[in-house]
Amino acid sequence: MTRRASGRPDAVDLVLEQWKRELPALDASPMEVLGRLHRSFLRYQGLLSELFECFDLNMAAFDVLAALRRSGPPYRQTAGQLADIALVTTGGITLRLDRLEKAGLVTRERDAKDRRVVYACLTERGAEVAETVAVAHFANEERMLAELSDAERRRLGELLGKLERSLETAERTPPDRAALMASARRDPMHNP
Repeated sequence: MTRRASGRPDAVDLVLEQWKRELPALDASPMEVLGRLHRSFLRYQGLLSELFECFDLNMAAFDVLAALRRSGPPYRQTAGQLADIALVTTGGITLRLDRLEKAGLVTRERDAKDRRVVYACLTERGAEVAETVAVAHFANEERMLAELSDAERRRLGELLGKLERSLETAERTPPDRAALMASARRDPMHNP
């Protein structure tokens, strides 16, 4: 069994060992990456949520505030632009904007030339909140990465970028369902 830097196996090592014992012909090796990525994401999400709750926000709200603040003056974007950045639908962005507008952090304004275009704009208070939370957020993320060297962070960032491109390719190439089903029907215990 693989040993982590701590000297003991982690949960993914244990799961992989169980699959190897129970279904030796099954290649569960993708879990070494994706299982750890998922577990890391859940921990990351929990640590982010704790921080954002201190500011009476959630991750989705901060995502919009941060996107608006990063856009530079006049700190405005359309719902479509925000949706592209956040990887959610414009409907999802609209719900976020409704909540942020109710909280006084954003306003909506129509484009003077094309009344069909509506911009979400940071209010002065919204900009202050975005900046305050961003400082706390990046300090929190720095704490989360404390055990990685600068070189390890850069390399991990590169690898995660490559992983995202691989996932984008997988999205564009749907699985051959018939082949997946045929593979699943085979009994790996009896077909090593």
